[in-house]
Amino acid sequence: MATPPPPSRIPPQVFLWIAVLIFGASGAVTRRLSELGASLATMGHNPISLCNVLFVGNLCALGVLLVLYGKELQPQRLSQLTGGDWGLLAAIALLSGALAPGLVFDALANTPVNNVILIGRLEPPLVLALSVWALGEGVNRWQVMGAVVSLVGIVLTVALQGFGGEMAGVELSLGRGELFTAIAAVAVAISTILTKKQSSRVTLGVNSIVRTAIGTSLFFLLALILYGQNHFMELFTPFLWQWMLLYGTVIVVVGQSAWVAGLRQSSAATASLVGSFTPIAGIIAAYLILGEAPTPPQIIGGAIVIAGLVLSQIGTQKSLRRASNSEPLSPSEIEAEMGFRGV
Repeated sequence: MATPPPPSRIPPQVFLWIAVLIFGASGAVTRRLSELGASLATMGHNPISLCNVLFVGNLCALGVLLVLYGKELQPQRLSQLTGGDWGLLAAIALLSGALAPGLVFDALANTPVNNVILIGRLEPPLVLALSVWALGEGVNRWQVMGAVVSLVGIVLTVALQGFGGEMAGVELSLGRGELFTAIAAVAVAISTILTKKQSSRVTLGVNSIVRTAIGTSLFFLLALILYGQNHFMELFTPFLWQWMLLYGTVIVVVGQSAWVAGLRQSSAATASLVGSFTPIAGIIAAYLILGEAPTPPQIIGGAIVIAGLVLSQIGTQKSLRRASNSEPLSPSEIEAEMGFRGV
């Protein structure tokens, strides 16, 4: 009798949880690196500026994606893509690879990390609404209730800070960081819908590599236009690369590799459920790494947002069970629930 193959030593859920913990900590780690660079700034220039972190982090991510999906970049396969396919890829790269990360990194420099995490929860309800409006997809009442409850929590997070500044101990209202986070959520939500509209000719690997490459290039050009040609003058300083090797290895290489490894072996329901814990991991990381304890408005709004996440997950799990337990993964939809992931 043939001997059955040995089971995998590491369950795929372990890879997903490792990725979620890393992605959740990325916002706090990014802020800490920027603060470290600011404390060692020379002539007013921060060697670990958020723009440098984003640009180098994206280069690291591109290297990881080339290792994971490089075989898909075959000339024969790329020649089958139409002008419309390339146009859609360029639009997705601009929105999710350049505009959204740039806005989030700017927000991290101007508002508490917890605000970025909670307001970033606008993304899943927007994806849900756009899926119904633009794609005609059906949703169940649990998903609708989850989206509404999450929106209420986000509004309260901002509104209570505006009306209860003394209680919260922070200065209030919808500032630059909160506004940029909301715009970034809209940009990523639109890019998620565009990704779902892509032709089957555009594989996951091609989409990821091209989006990252074009997005990184566009971000670099936009930063030069907006901030001047000296904006990246510290890009090749040894001090920056010492820290970016750590950031790139842990946040980008290990995080992205663990996420892809988990996705390849997990059901959509499992990946979606684990991914939904990313915001909670982010709030805990902000406290442990930055000492940023949630303010009363953030606690109230965050509790409501988490309740919305629970309702949305109930709806998502029900939908996936009705569709098929072996339904192919939709990484863009799952990642939309996770928020900022470091790149």
